[in-house]
Amino acid sequence: MIAHLQRASNTVGLLSYLYGPGERGDHVSPRLIAGEGHGAPIELLAEPSSLPYLAHALDAPVERLGTRVPAQPTWICSVRSDPRQPDLTDSQWAAVARRLVDVTGIAPKGDPDACRWIAVRNRPRQVHLVATIAREDGSLHNGYRDAFRLQSECHLLAAELGHLPIAPQSTPRTQETRMPSPSITITAEPSGSVSAKGASDDLSATLLKHAGFQQIDDWYGRRHRLPTTTPTDDRAAIATHAAEMLRAARYGVDLDPALDTTKAFTSANPLGPYAAGAELLRLTEQIRSAETGADLKQTLDHLLDPEHGALERIREALEAAGEQITDLDDEAFQLADRFGFAEDFVHSAMSELVDSDDELLGLGHPQQPSDQAQTRSRWLPQFRGAAVAASPAAAKAQVSASPDSRSTQPSAASLPPRAPGPRL
Repeated sequence: MIAHLQRASNTVGLLSYLYGPGERGDHVSPRLIAGEGHGAPIELLAEPSSLPYLAHALDAPVERLGTRVPAQPTWICSVRSDPRQPDLTDSQWAAVARRLVDVTGIAPKGDPDACRWIAVRNRPRQVHLVATIAREDGSLHNGYRDAFRLQSECHLLAAELGHLPIAPQSTPRTQETRMPSPSITITAEPSGSVSAKGASDDLSATLLKHAGFQQIDDWYGRRHRLPTTTPTDDRAAIATHAAEMLRAARYGVDLDPALDTTKAFTSANPLGPYAAGAELLRLTEQIRSAETGADLKQTLDHLLDPEHGALERIREALEAAGEQITDLDDEAFQLADRFGFAEDFVHSAMSELVDSDDELLGLGHPQQPSDQAQTRSRWLPQFRGAAVAASPAAAKAQVSASPDSRSTQPSAASLPPRAPGPRL
């Protein structure tokens, strides 16, 4: 079971999409299966002809915020189950939805001031949770770590439903037998010559000869040395090559750093052939050195940009890997699904950090209230009173808006409709 978490600014546009045919015409019998409207008749409004009024019922606590309305007050969570497992019934999906809004804090069990939310089902093995993050008492839901709480709860739900695959039994590997080998030291001598000392067996001698060393047998014992005619630029390359062959044969090799050509390579790229990892390492150092929120935002943009950021590239790579696995072997669906689940986790991580730009820019500065008020569609008069009414707990709290907020709040009848919301 996997959850996708997103945020949007347009509740009515989102509901129109969920209750519509879908991008591929795959939405089947859209219906409300659970929800909490705190007095708003959401069950009566959950029809295609009444979606603007259902949106206003959900948005009512947001409207009471006045100028404190966040840019994207609509919280969307799409949950799908394992396609290889039997589908859940509407009542089972409703129970799943209630657990997810509880664990995230959108609607904790027994909280009279929880956010308003609904669960819509329009496809097999999938349900969509829609909520507005304004609580009935005038506070805002803190979405920090929502995505990770959702994934943890989804994993627990899948385990309870028996949807998790059985882990294969690990086969113990035969313990490797390694014969002790003497250490070989390759050094640059003061004369400029390069010598290899320490091993006297035939295998190490053969490898050193293959690399270009000459064997010397005298009263000092067997040792190897590069010819004095070896060009200076080639000495380090030959010594490094000899060390690599000896290490591959499981010899311990102590190579003079001055002769190690991999050092120069490592200084340019500390992770060797892993260029992408090295670039992310460089980005991490820039993040640590950021001195202002603006500097941090500019650096994090390389990681979080929804179109060109590193996380999006990683998500695409995991998606492509899953597709390629299926193309290579259509029986390897379990492996392909593992890459698909990993892609979903990256997508959840991206959704966790959506809308962080303004907060990053505000680091070190006092937050200023937004001057932009949320636009709303027309509201059906006979339902408006129930939709915008505060809960009894909110009434007791006596949460009152400032005079400026009351005077600048627009009326529902004079506002233009919103633009279409994000598609899921």
